[in-house]
Amino acid sequence: MANGQWYPPEWPDRIRALAAGTLTPVTPRRAATVMLLKDTADTPVVHMLRRRASMAFAGGAYAYPGGGVDPRDDDHQIGWAGPTRAWWASRLGVGENDAQAIVCAAVRETYEEAGVLLAGPDPETVVGDTTGDDWETDRAAVAARELSFAEFLERRGLVLRSDLLGAWARWITPEFESRRYDTWFFVAALPQGQRTRNASTEADRTVWIRPGDAADGYDKGELLMMPPTIATLRRLAEYDTAAAALAAAPACDLTPVLAEARLADNDEVVLSWPGHAEFTKRIPGAGDSG
Repeated sequence: MANGQWYPPEWPDRIRALAAGTLTPVTPRRAATVMLLKDTADTPVVHMLRRRASMAFAGGAYAYPGGGVDPRDDDHQIGWAGPTRAWWASRLGVGENDAQAIVCAAVRETYEEAGVLLAGPDPETVVGDTTGDDWETDRAAVAARELSFAEFLERRGLVLRSDLLGAWARWITPEFESRRYDTWFFVAALPQGQRTRNASTEADRTVWIRPGDAADGYDKGELLMMPPTIATLRRLAEYDTAAAALAAAPACDLTPVLAEARLADNDEVVLSWPGHAEFTKRIPGAGDSG
């Protein structure tokens, strides 16, 4: 039985074009995504959304809230609490401006797509319910880029709580893909008093699901996912509480994972992700009848 690995049909031709030198890789865009957890009686569940089938990138696949960095995410006026920008720069392996932009994108995208806000009036507290009409007006303005996240926080008298995030992994979209992202994965716990909702225009369904159950759905071919999603789910399934997952984050390896592709005999394409053998694919050449 085939699993649920997302695999665009145009990849083999693009891989061959890259090998032939007729395809120039595009520069990946910085991005962030957040694995939002909440505890249940027996195990944590993670918030996931299903991308609309009409989406050009990974349509129909299950993913976490996230997206690309907004040019204004490195605004130095943003209210900030938790580990310093210098600390995050060291943790993420980037400069301080990039570190702020990536962390800000993680918090902003979680608010835009799930309605959950990792911010508070001071470094010790987090906002409660964010489902009122006034909150929704601001969320929509941020999502439409009519209001920067820094302006939104300032208007609300809030600071971004970077201490509520734990950096978990980093994956880069393969060189042969037309839409590329350099994505940092973060883990966070749902703040008390807040609740998620499907606020994303890119999703047609949202679920709270046990990481192990989501992985089982992938293995059975019932849930479509990209390699980074299922890889992070399998690791999340090891933890009994959201707090335990967050506590494990500082030890997580952030070495970028980038797919490798090569041409074998008979024009066969071999696609692999270093350190993740389960995702290796062998695509026969056009003339291979075996």
